[in-house]
Amino acid sequence: MKTKATLIATVSLLATAAAAQDKSLTIASWGGSYQDAQSMALFEPAAEATGIDVSQETYGGMADVRLQVSTGAVTLDIVASGSGSAARAGAEGLLEELDYDVIDVSNFYPTLYSPYCVGGDVFSTVYAWNTDTYGEDGPQSWADFWDVEKFPGTRAYRGSVAGALEPALLADGVPPEEVYEVLSSEEGIERALDKIRELKPHIEVFWSSGAQHAQLMKDGEVDMTTGWNGRFDNAAKDGGAVMYSFNEALLDYDCFAIPKGAPNLDVAMEFLAEISKPEYQDDLPKYITYGPTNKLAYDTGEITDEVAAGLPSSPENAAMQLPISLEWYAEWETIAAEMYAEMLTE
Repeated sequence: MKTKATLIATVSLLATAAAAQDKSLTIASWGGSYQDAQSMALFEPAAEATGIDVSQETYGGMADVRLQVSTGAVTLDIVASGSGSAARAGAEGLLEELDYDVIDVSNFYPTLYSPYCVGGDVFSTVYAWNTDTYGEDGPQSWADFWDVEKFPGTRAYRGSVAGALEPALLADGVPPEEVYEVLSSEEGIERALDKIRELKPHIEVFWSSGAQHAQLMKDGEVDMTTGWNGRFDNAAKDGGAVMYSFNEALLDYDCFAIPKGAPNLDVAMEFLAEISKPEYQDDLPKYITYGPTNKLAYDTGEITDEVAAGLPSSPENAAMQLPISLEWYAEWETIAAEMYAEMLTE
């Protein structure tokens, strides 16, 4: 016969198990090979380890978060975001402040987390070219990307402002260290837009997602495009005739944020703490060539020297690139986005 103490212990265990089963959250990311990689390296293993029931969705970025927060109908607990967009959304009050007593970032690169967003991977915005058109000797600078006489053919370009203005100024001869200084005025933004207008007759597509720009190259629909290095590596693995260069690329990171009013805030914070650990981050490059934000991920033995040499955050590759300025995006993205949208409709 069970004693009273045994019954109490049994009830307590059942209650604990029920509470674990009740833990659930919804994560939104951008789909395609990127979300597949996140799912296999981060989301699914962490869900199994924590017992949290994780639902995944795809979404359209911070505009979706803005709508949910403004209407008070928040359904998303965690969203993947570009660092600049998260900086702006945090400044707007759209995101919860993260608890770094729960999320351990002591071994993160110091520039790869912020009060509202914790880094999930390091990537590069690069120019890529079709090797059927140009062979292996494609463009090696943004000036080459703009040079339609030296490299005749069709282009694709980003349909939103993040990572779109900096290449234009680099192509226009602005030194990397002065790019954000120039962009910190409406006149400077207009200068970048004028450079894009110059190329616009040769731009067949203004792409809106990583899956789209990867597919454009895989299908050979354009001869060159801007885009994210890992997407192009996966397109090449799938048979796409595509190469890219890290020279003058934009070094950036994706991060995870919690929308203001998320229905499962504490669970979301716990889950972010889990997927920030090196034993998850060291698996991401197996599925997409983005670098980890936790430095300890390079010490587990899962990332070989050969793989590390192809990652955006390797010292040799990082030295060739322009780091994205979150301060600029927090201050100027809204104005720049309006000006960019007007340019697109001209």
